[in-house]
Amino acid sequence: TRRLVLGVVLAAIAVLAGTAVRVWQVARIDDRSPADAIVVLGAAQYSGTPSSVFQARLDQAFALYENRVAERIVTVGGKQEGDLFTEAASGKNYLVAKGVPESAITAVEEGSDTLLSVEAVSREMSAQGLHSAVLVSDPWHSLRTRTMARDAGLDAWTAPTRTGPAVYTRESQLHGIARETGALIWYQLTHDSADFPYTAAQ
Repeated sequence: TRRLVLGVVLAAIAVLAGTAVRVWQVARIDDRSPADAIVVLGAAQYSGTPSSVFQARLDQAFALYENRVAERIVTVGGKQEGDLFTEAASGKNYLVAKGVPESAITAVEEGSDTLLSVEAVSREMSAQGLHSAVLVSDPWHSLRTRTMARDAGLDAWTAPTRTGPAVYTRESQLHGIARETGALIWYQLTHDSADFPYTAAQ
């Protein structure tokens, strides 16, 4: 019994450690291969103004667009109760203000978590005949987002932001890796979302 318990504990530690390493490895990837669309994962917005986390993602998407990684940008994300704007709409408005043509941006105003957002993007892109996407989110979010996107039928890779609260401090980096390790394992076990609430400061 002791050996069995020890074996289970060691196996669990190996899975956790291995997943954490993969989260860290994929967070370091910045793949700017040409794609059908740049997909920006939503984050908090305040009356149409993107939060610092969301703004960092949008600025990265703008840089990719300027570098001709894709001719289209997809913003995604719904809204919380009481909000006047969706994350997708506020993201689109921000990019238009930076000079991206409105016709080049699709706002998918759905999704209250990563899984629902990715599935909504996959449906919209399929309807438009688009199949490949470079995903923009925080570095630690990259592996889970890419895994979900590929499961949803997209040919997806990642070019995460390198600025913003998610990468400011060692504490925020460790928090992100730990959070995404647990969320990814949960998704792989259940194919359900595991988006835990966290603040912009975290």
